[in-house]
Parts: sequence; C-alpha cells; structure tokens
Amino acid sequence: MTELQRLRADHAPAVLAFEAANRGYFAASVPDRGDDYFDRFTERHAALLAEQEAGVCVFHLLVAEDGAVLGRFNLYDLVDGAATLGYRVAERVAGRGVATGAVLELCRIAAARYGLHTLRAATTHENLASQRVLAKAGFVPVGPADPAELSGASGTWYRRELDPWNHDQ
Repeated sequence: MTELQRLRADHAPAVLAFEAANRGYFAASVPDRGDDYFDRFTERHAALLAEQEAGVCVFHLLVAEDGAVLGRFNLYDLVDGAATLGYRVAERVAGRGVATGAVLELCRIAAARYGLHTLRAATTHENLASQRVLAKAGFVPVGPADPAELSGASGTWYRRELDPWNHDQ
C-alpha cells in the first residue's frame, strides 16, 4: 500500500534515491535538474523544509510500503487559498494511474487540511501523460502557459476548484 506523506527531514535519502534513479526518465519530459542539484541535495532538501515551515509551499511524497519514493506531489506559491501543483512519478509506476490517484488525494488534502480552494498546474503540449492526469483529476484548461514558466516550451495552464466541505473530491 502506498501513502501520501508530507515531506520530512528523514525522507532525504529516499528522495535522493528517487531523483537519481529516475533522472534520465524525467529528463525526457522536463529539464534535467543538473549535477548541482545532486551535489547540493542535502542543502536543497533543508531549504524545501524551511519553505514548507514558512507556509509558502507544502511538499508530499508518495511512499511505498518499503519506504521507497514513488512520486513527488508539491503545492507551491500558496497565496489567498490557491496554490500551484507540480508532480513527478517514478518510471516504474508511470502509466498505472499512480499519478492520477495521488493528485486526487492531494486535492482532498489541499481542501481539507490546508484550506485551499483552487489549484492550478501547467504542462507542456508534448507531455500527454501529464495532460491526461490533470484531466482525470478534474482540472480544466484555462489558457496558455508562458514558455518561460515551462523552461521554454509551450503549454497550457489547468485549474481545479476545490470544495473544502467535500472530502471525496
């Protein structure tokens, strides 16, 4: 059984293993994080925890029973009841509904635990898998994304309204 967990300091080794194991897979659809990310991982992990503590972002991991990270599901730029969603899943679980299930769970958590009413996400036109995940999770296209927001690629912004009283979102 998998569980969506809020990022903690003790997750660092599993997150690093996840990022390293999937680096090539991720680079096929999103810009590579670069060697500096891995060289300074401990510092970066601490910075994420500080952002989370400050209430600017909330980071989640989809964790398998054995403690392995299967995905990262992040809410960032939390402002006035809204946030931006970003996510990535391990190659070994891609295409099996894992991302959709975790995004749906995060929508429930975002409304119930964090009081959010709107989530938005952007994806490139080429990332068909992400477009399917967002559509299945109830996000609707709302307009073009600036290529600067997607590392130079063209894409679309999606949006989903959340109901804080409906925990079955």
